[in-house]
Amino acid sequence: MSLNPLIIALDFSSTIKALDVVRHLKVTGVAFKIGFELFCLAGPRIVDKILGHDVRVFLDLKFHDIPQTVGRAAEVATRMGVWMFNVHASGGADMMKRAKGDSLDCASRLNITPPLVVAVTVLTSLDDLSPFNISRSVADQTVCLSKMAKKAGLDGVVASGQEAKMIRKSCGAPFKIVTPGIRFSSDSPDDQKRVVTPKEALKNGSHYLVMGRTVLQSKNPLESIQKIVKGM
Repeated sequence: MSLNPLIIALDFSSTIKALDVVRHLKVTGVAFKIGFELFCLAGPRIVDKILGHDVRVFLDLKFHDIPQTVGRAAEVATRMGVWMFNVHASGGADMMKRAKGDSLDCASRLNITPPLVVAVTVLTSLDDLSPFNISRSVADQTVCLSKMAKKAGLDGVVASGQEAKMIRKSCGAPFKIVTPGIRFSSDSPDDQKRVVTPKEALKNGSHYLVMGRTVLQSKNPLESIQKIVKGM
């Protein structure tokens, strides 16, 4: 049985609300993303509590530092038992290699399944890199960082569905693509700029789709997830 490709973003400042969402939606087989807001509020305890519901957790803390520091963080994330965590590809090849290597070593010592390690390419809130003195287009920069992540041994990248097709062509089918900025055509893009619909993202080659407000602010989140999956 294939995994539900949806990852629900638990972007809450309330642990009670986050856990209520997990309890309500776990029957659909979705994964849950813990980002800065919830993690800074509740720390590693919230990871343990959510994992206690026998669900997949994507720890979205975007590690970005010197290789040794990121390697240590990768070990901690691995010991937590998360399904996936991420680093910033712009941290460089050595940093990404260290994150993956230390995660694998830790998993081997503990005899557990290692988490997926994916690299953030270009945030979906950006559509112009010239302020960073980067002459490449967003698409070219995304593909460049994706190739670097693959060469470093990572399992995939976090990237917009608009670039998914190019990444798939450059990095191959097994290389995972996690896509935020998922919206329906009738939705407001909010702070996202490079958005796509669920169907477009999967068609372009994305494996996993991160959704938050679009699902959780609907009248019936459970029904919304079922409709999204059915329409894929």
